[in-house]
Amino acid sequence: MESPGSAQRLEVVVEGDEGSARLDRVLAARLPDLSRSRLKTLILAGAVSLKATPVRDPAYHVASGDTITIEVPEAAPAEPKGEKIALDIVFEDDDIIVINKPKGLVVHPAAGHETGTLVNALIAHCGASLSGIGGVRRPGIVHRLDKDTTGLMVVAKNDMAHASLSAQFADHGRTGEMRRGYMAFAWGVPGRHRGTVDAPIDRHPHAREKMAVRQGGREAVTHWEILESFTGRDGKPIATLLACELETGRTHQIRVHLAHIGHPLMGDAVYGPHFKTKANQLGPESQAALAALGRQALHAYLLVLEHPRSGELLHWEAPLPEDLLLLQSALKAAL
Repeated sequence: MESPGSAQRLEVVVEGDEGSARLDRVLAARLPDLSRSRLKTLILAGAVSLKATPVRDPAYHVASGDTITIEVPEAAPAEPKGEKIALDIVFEDDDIIVINKPKGLVVHPAAGHETGTLVNALIAHCGASLSGIGGVRRPGIVHRLDKDTTGLMVVAKNDMAHASLSAQFADHGRTGEMRRGYMAFAWGVPGRHRGTVDAPIDRHPHAREKMAVRQGGREAVTHWEILESFTGRDGKPIATLLACELETGRTHQIRVHLAHIGHPLMGDAVYGPHFKTKANQLGPESQAALAALGRQALHAYLLVLEHPRSGELLHWEAPLPEDLLLLQSALKAAL
């Protein structure tokens, strides 16, 4: 039966046919789902009791009819370890570090991505200074970029910086100076030069790994402006380079919002799969560049924030990465 909290309480009644009277061997025979090393650790930790008294000796002899109680705590997730992963560091001091994240780099450990993350790289680079800031699994992380989104990210290196950055990201420039800008290559060309998508976002009702615009969701506001438009080989408008700025920071916000207004990101297999056939309207060079991209065409190019300690307004810009520059050049060529 389950005890209150996260621990699981197990009870074993000794029947005398377990092959040994030793406590550890009796438990191993009766609880095959727990390894012998795990059982020994539980015994030594005082989690195994007989008549409400902890028994800390694995070799203790039990008798037939004894009732053994075992409190099995929920397994804690492993703490991430430092890994030597190259980082493109744009700025660093004692309080913050700003990096230009490459595509394919997961920000923090999660199911399926326990290693090789930005957090692993930061732990190796910053050492013990990151320990515990904002939680063991996400030390120093105050915002994130999707695995295949490139661009600027800031990470806190101490609790003071974490508190300041968290407040700035929660405000998103409504009362402060923070700005987060993205360059997005989207299908189609909007009917006006600039606009705002103000539509709440929540989990998709059927596909839990996706987000969707839904009534009752969390407020989400994205401002966009056309930087450049492109034509297909028939001379008709086919794609746009947009500058987007966030007023909120919801999961997949730009991807969801642009798809919502009919202009999903190029290369976005999650929110724009029905636009795949549009690639046939691109010239051969553009088709090849899009196929080689293999990701959503989104780059976090702008980050403006107040330094947590000095209050100085800091401004960084990261140019388009090579794969998006190739896509832009191919789209310009049109044919």
